[in-house]
Amino acid sequence: IDGNSLYYHLYFNSGFDIRHGGDYDLFADLVRSFFKQLFLCHINPYVVLDGGDDYTDKKFETLKLRAKDKIRVAHCIAGGSNGSVLPLLTRDVFKTVLFQLKVPFVQCFAEADWEVASLANQWNCPVLANDSDFCVFDLKGGYYPLNDFNWRCTSKCKDSSEFYIPALCFSIDKFCAHFSHMNKALLPLFAVMSGNDYVTLPAMENFFSQVIVRSGDVRNAKKNNRIHGLLTWLSKFEEPGEAIEKVLGYLVDGNKDRVQKCLCLAMEEYKLSESHLAGFFTKGTPLSKVPVVMDMLPDWVVVALGKGKLGPYVINVLVLQRVFLVAQVEDTRLPSSHMCALPIRQVMYGLLLNGRNPSKVGKGAQGKNTVPLVEEYYRHDLTLAKSQVKAVVTGSSESLSLEAIAEVSLPVRLKILLETLGVKPCIVDAVSSHLILPVAVTCYWLTHSAPKPNLMQLQALLMGIVYGELRRLECDAGRFFQIIYYKLQTCWST
Repeated sequence: IDGNSLYYHLYFNSGFDIRHGGDYDLFADLVRSFFKQLFLCHINPYVVLDGGDDYTDKKFETLKLRAKDKIRVAHCIAGGSNGSVLPLLTRDVFKTVLFQLKVPFVQCFAEADWEVASLANQWNCPVLANDSDFCVFDLKGGYYPLNDFNWRCTSKCKDSSEFYIPALCFSIDKFCAHFSHMNKALLPLFAVMSGNDYVTLPAMENFFSQVIVRSGDVRNAKKNNRIHGLLTWLSKFEEPGEAIEKVLGYLVDGNKDRVQKCLCLAMEEYKLSESHLAGFFTKGTPLSKVPVVMDMLPDWVVVALGKGKLGPYVINVLVLQRVFLVAQVEDTRLPSSHMCALPIRQVMYGLLLNGRNPSKVGKGAQGKNTVPLVEEYYRHDLTLAKSQVKAVVTGSSESLSLEAIAEVSLPVRLKILLETLGVKPCIVDAVSSHLILPVAVTCYWLTHSAPKPNLMQLQALLMGIVYGELRRLECDAGRFFQIIYYKLQTCWST
């Protein structure tokens, strides 16, 4: 399962609130229901999640365009329009449910499409996702689009007691047969020429403007007509090299070498080989295929990233020293809500970057004696802005190294946390241990938020905490009364 596709699909196709920070409790219940339907049908799911941004920067311009679009869409949603902006903690809620249900999952170091496809072929399994790239990979078990995976309509077989989920399966062989039995080796070229996330070649416009591409029976948008026409045109060739040579013939001489190189390199992304995820799932071995730029990471970080205990955000800080702060639905006349947490992020950057082994530094690292900087992209009014943010080292974290940070004692960790949030240590004795974090964060919010929270907002937050406590006590009370009932029965019989 392409995990990112799944949580996007479940959230946006269930009518959940997207204007007020996320219906996380309802979303968690929905994720549980989804996997319980798979278990009912004896389906063993393996979830693969995306990791950090592509460290080669091939997709950097695409990431900036998406960030700008998210700002625009979030602003429209705030004004009452429709749109899709994922609430900030959706991925974390999704992972929490996977942990609870013991669903095996892995978090890759970068995008997961290739890893999903390779593992599926190695195990001869189908892929469940919502990504057109899986129509290009040659998948032995086929590709099930989530839009046609009717898990809410689980049915029982007439001739047995087995349950099944009605679904449609995409077959690359049937697809190619539809286009005059086209050689499926041409599909990667089709994907690159039509424009994927990594390659968008302006020179291709020359090609499309000169080649008469008939749209057949397709009467939808211009893009669909182009896709249909390109497939029809490619179906005339025996193999990719022949088609590329013909494409180059339509281009200006100055573009030919560059376009040929880009096409060939991009097509390599669709060649599948043995996945290194199999050992992670079957034997619990750490991810072995670590990019060269991540050589400076200690083993505990690599293990934690693979298990999803650290987020992709950490990868971007360590490898790229650059992060995109995801736009949320908010009042765009005010500063981005991410600004409130800037001092927290600065301490986190300090823990990650100042504590690295100086002999092993990744892309974007500054000199040994300079203060590390992280490039942040964020919303400013309705535009995408960037700033260089300094990493900060607190007194308690100054001597910590990234290699040893996981072994730091609990009192030291707590001290760093309270220093970061600007909360006095006496809070530790004033509240129960499980409430230290929410109370400390509330104190931080009251002092750092701009504009300052009003009384009603504080009361709403406290009511949420009280409700959570009541739910917890309700569960504890249930177990307590079970014990009392058993004791009373024992006494009565005695």
